[in-house]
Amino acid sequence: MNRREIYKAIVLFGMVSLLGDIIYEGARGVAPSYLQFLGASALIVGLTFGLGEFLGLALRLLSGIVADATRAYWPLYAMGYGLLITIPFLGFAYSWPIAVALILVERIAKAIRSPARDTLLSVVSHGVGAGKAFGLHELMDQIGAALGPAALGLVLLWSPNNYFQAFSLLFIPYIILILLVFRTFKSTRKYTVDLEARESRIGIKELPSNFWWYTLAVGLNTLGLIHVSLIVFRASQLLQAWGAAFLYVLIQGVDAVVAPISGVLYDKLGRKVLLIPFIMSIFPSILVLLGRWDALLLGAIIFGAVYGMQESIYRAAISGMVPTSARGSAYGIFNTVYGLGFLISGLAFGSFIEGSLVWIGAIYAVVAQVVAVAVLTKSFKIH
Repeated sequence: MNRREIYKAIVLFGMVSLLGDIIYEGARGVAPSYLQFLGASALIVGLTFGLGEFLGLALRLLSGIVADATRAYWPLYAMGYGLLITIPFLGFAYSWPIAVALILVERIAKAIRSPARDTLLSVVSHGVGAGKAFGLHELMDQIGAALGPAALGLVLLWSPNNYFQAFSLLFIPYIILILLVFRTFKSTRKYTVDLEARESRIGIKELPSNFWWYTLAVGLNTLGLIHVSLIVFRASQLLQAWGAAFLYVLIQGVDAVVAPISGVLYDKLGRKVLLIPFIMSIFPSILVLLGRWDALLLGAIIFGAVYGMQESIYRAAISGMVPTSARGSAYGIFNTVYGLGFLISGLAFGSFIEGSLVWIGAIYAVVAQVVAVAVLTKSFKIH
């Protein structure tokens, strides 16, 4: 593949992710407010999105192993996007338990497709640098992540609390998404034929030591970082639903700007760039816990920057540690730990908000990130 073909393939994968993010990030931008509208508490919201992140990431262990064992990367990729049909149906959920169930199904769908997608992307982008490839992909991903909640926010601004109309709007990008998934398959499968071949693969126990230490560090990093759903929930306590949705848009916008920049830096400077988001992760949690509008706004901006680096260079680092034949399993393990961190985070910070435990939450955030940085530094010294 020449560089033009590589970037064309990356853009196709990015367009699919863009449309997917319009759908599920559009929903996530208003879902915390929607759950509150249906009668859910802060603890329920934190548990829902924490559990959702855990399922959406932990089940990647299974889907990653299945992808490597069967080489069914494309079927898993298509199935995961097909299940996004649950999101437009959120508008028909008139009780918070039903809404929670639909939200969790969407997270499972993400678990099905993500290891296959990341493996396919890492293969087709070989030759331009993992940081640039994942950074560009994340940029396009986040354009969708901003457009989705912005569109739903405008609907709710025009027609307050009309969640049925807002979620029904998402049927349109869903249809386009399915068509584009098949276009991507037709255009780029020829570059992934070798990946589908039955080659020898290393077992989980044979994955390199630096991968395990790095994965542990990322898990500690996430369990000490407040989940975005609680930032939106906090905003919905201070603003109307449309205002909370636009704060979510701001987060995604910052993410979109930071992701490609951090990708370029990663390719030039290596894994030491990862220290930046780890250290920055201390601040969003504390600022959101304060409960003031100015602190919430600053916390959201910093969180967007951290999340942009998490979604780009955190994934790029895996491709530099693990052989292609085991990469689906490695992404699955990595994301399982990442998801467990967010499950703990959702429970912890949901409880801190519910009980107004600002200082306890602040101490928890600082200690978690200090330990995470220490473990990350150790992973640098192991090869």
